[in-house]
Amino acid sequence: MGSGGAVEILSSNNDHVHVVNAVPYPQCVIRNDINQNLISKMNNNNNNQEIVLKSNNTKIEMDSNGDCDIDDVDDKECSWYEEEIDDYLKWSFALNSTLHKGTSKYQDIALLDTKHFGKILVIDGKMQSAENDEFIYHECLIHPPLLHHPNPKTVFIMGGGEGSAAREILKHKSIDKVVMCDIDQEVVDFCRKHLTMNWDAFCNPKLHLVIDDAKAELERRQEKFDLIVGDLADPVEGGPCYQLYTKSFYEQILKPKLNPNGIFVTQAGPAGVLTHKEVFSSIYNTLRHVFKHVVAYTAHVPSFADTWGWVMASDEPFVLDAKQIDSRIEERINGELEYLNGASLISCTTMNKSVHLSLMNETHVYTEESARFIHGHGMGTFKA
Repeated sequence: MGSGGAVEILSSNNDHVHVVNAVPYPQCVIRNDINQNLISKMNNNNNNQEIVLKSNNTKIEMDSNGDCDIDDVDDKECSWYEEEIDDYLKWSFALNSTLHKGTSKYQDIALLDTKHFGKILVIDGKMQSAENDEFIYHECLIHPPLLHHPNPKTVFIMGGGEGSAAREILKHKSIDKVVMCDIDQEVVDFCRKHLTMNWDAFCNPKLHLVIDDAKAELERRQEKFDLIVGDLADPVEGGPCYQLYTKSFYEQILKPKLNPNGIFVTQAGPAGVLTHKEVFSSIYNTLRHVFKHVVAYTAHVPSFADTWGWVMASDEPFVLDAKQIDSRIEERINGELEYLNGASLISCTTMNKSVHLSLMNETHVYTEESARFIHGHGMGTFKA
């Protein structure tokens, strides 16, 4: 059988067939009990010819001697979630099921069970976290500031409704109180129900759950905190969170609620070579106008299809080396971290040349009037 040939299958016997005759391409005649809706593909590799025939439920692999094996193929149609990352760029997930999809008072919400990343939380058309790799995001968000603090006792989380940030904080033996303030009761309720890895955190008596606007809650409270965490949705146009990334909020409301030695940390959006100028560099520069010491760091999160960024800030310097970090992890944390150790934490603070130069040269300060937004609000779609 030469290049450009096809095959005529005349008979079959159980799960074994034999090639009787070759006919000119692209004709492919299938007879007897072999499904008529077969597609033929031939790969010529010098002296070895292989043909793969595939139907809706049958796969036939044929070797150069004409011997074929027939296998059943699972052709069950998948539903897909498709997120628009940028113009002409989409990221798709095959779904097992949709656990919840609806609109709360504040935002569009979807909790999806995907085939590759497990359960994912989608808010306003942007994926917030995925079950199989959320530990990267949440370890990077929580442990660097807590390990740099001399003795953290109290933490305030802005957002964090899925419970993963609280889970990581509660691994620290020194913690006495965690206030988690999320604006959306529906997000919290569904995450508490479906995200089983956070059940213990939601039941921990050290966790105080408040359903409110984080800005209003911080303003009302008289107490101060050792760490304030910004585990907020991405700043998208029309969303409820972008005001919590502004200089005025950091300066007038957040910073006065920190204890001496207090640290603020926030997720800061995509930080890849092509995406770090969306909001990451601006958030970093904005915090430099409010705090004396600011450290940006990044890590690749597979389900985000990008490198992600975080920024921590304080009026006290961040001076720990890798060995000191490893020592504090061993002394302070119950259980094992999956992603971070001393060396990886230090390496996360080293930017590539492109991102580093952008951070150093950024002049934009995030304000309500000059806010920058991440692309894609409301762009998540479901396809059968």
